[in-house]
Amino acid sequence: MKAGLFFGSFNPIHIGHLAITNYMVEYSDLDEVWLIISPQNPLKKKKTLLNEYDRFQMVEIAFNDDNRIKPNDIEFRLPKPSYTIDTLTHLKEKHPNNEFVLILGTDNFASFEKWKNYETILKYYQLYVYPRPGYNLGKYAKHKNIKQINAPLMEISSSFIRKAIKEGKNIRYFLPEKVYDYIMKMHFYEK
Repeated sequence: MKAGLFFGSFNPIHIGHLAITNYMVEYSDLDEVWLIISPQNPLKKKKTLLNEYDRFQMVEIAFNDDNRIKPNDIEFRLPKPSYTIDTLTHLKEKHPNNEFVLILGTDNFASFEKWKNYETILKYYQLYVYPRPGYNLGKYAKHKNIKQINAPLMEISSSFIRKAIKEGKNIRYFLPEKVYDYIMKMHFYEK
């Protein structure tokens, strides 16, 4: 089984995440996409980060009707901060017959050389990289383990969503309906 691993804070998950995930299960050779909710990305500040269980709940709400897309909390049980190489090693031990592919945007790829053991990741895993405005693959554009995915360009971000909610904007159409309802009910991101 070939599973794409879409790592992220998903703080919160939004229609851009849904569109990319949907694109990957429909237009790539992946059998499934696992959304790996990261408790703490070592390259991001924790200040605006919602509790990981609340973020996991929102991802579950967003994808509860598609068995090809699976929210995954594996990093909740691993040492923090979360390092992709450690998660990959753990998943490979747990699922030795699976082939794992990393899914990431060119914006996240821009900091790839700062990742722990990035050379090992590049050597042993494929990366499916989707476009983000203002970023490209640079010197890695022709790397044998990097596949540029021609997914639609998404300009929406979680930071935009958080800022809009804090400002009292109605952004219901930027989020799955049930996720928006959950955020409003729980008063997330208002302060």
